[in-house]
Amino acid sequence: MSIWIRVGEFLSSLAGEAVSVVIEAVRTAFEGDPETRKQVGFSVAMIALSAKMAKADGIVTENEIAAFRQLFAIPANEAKNVARLYNLAKQDVAGYRAYANKVVKLFPEDIEILEDVMNGLFHIAKADGVVHENEMAFMDDIAEIFQIDDGHYARIRRLHMEPEEGDPYMQLESQENWDNGRLKRHYHKLVAENHPDRLIARGVPPEFVAIANDRMAAINKAWANIKLERGI
Repeated sequence: MSIWIRVGEFLSSLAGEAVSVVIEAVRTAFEGDPETRKQVGFSVAMIALSAKMAKADGIVTENEIAAFRQLFAIPANEAKNVARLYNLAKQDVAGYRAYANKVVKLFPEDIEILEDVMNGLFHIAKADGVVHENEMAFMDDIAEIFQIDDGHYARIRRLHMEPEEGDPYMQLESQENWDNGRLKRHYHKLVAENHPDRLIARGVPPEFVAIANDRMAAINKAWANIKLERGI
């Protein structure tokens, strides 16, 4: 069953409730099905925080909307439910910090999936070609609430924000003085850690595979630049 059918059923059961209540309800609604609870929780977190981020720079562009749809791979028959939660979150007087703190409670001690949420937010923020100052402040704040390690967060930022002509060694968290063998092993380690199958295995719905594809593209581009530079 598609995650969007699950999300749609869940949202229908909570019609009229505030978004904060919806996020909180995920914790108990799927108590006997931890896999579905994690997938629905991730989906709801992405929708709610994406909506709040869309307001961060005061402008919601067509590119951002397209990136939102691409990231979520929403079937037409479920778009209405997703749009309802998205619009409710945009209009909700509760701030994004309240949402973020509730998301942390959904994934206690599961930092990897919180990092996946960050990657999804970056994917949408950069869709119009630039991450605006307010969006960056939003992202920095979310990372702090999620308690993402500074080094890990710096890596996430580099993978999404470094231009193609940027330093490929920094993008891969490697050193220019490493020999070819060490660089290749490190690259393969990053590929294994960021493969879509790994993402799905830790609870991210398959419908969100664009997050993994985005990261893999950045990693592969940096590695290709290093190989070109070294002639390997």
